Amino acid sequence: MKSGYESLTWLNDKEGREYVCSIESNDRKTSFELLSEEEQKTCRNVNEIVGTERW
Repeated sequence: MKSGYESLTWLNDKEGREYVCSIESNDRKTSFELLSEEEQKTCRNVNEIVGTERW
């Protein structure tokens, strides 16, 4: 089982929002919309965590 920062996947959606996801997949997903519904449930909108549109 992977853990730590290296195990996270960072993706954007078509609106430009950034998500951090903890998916265990060998597929290199390039967009939030390409994730399955189950994979999307592991994601958090980074802007909600940080509280701003830009870091």
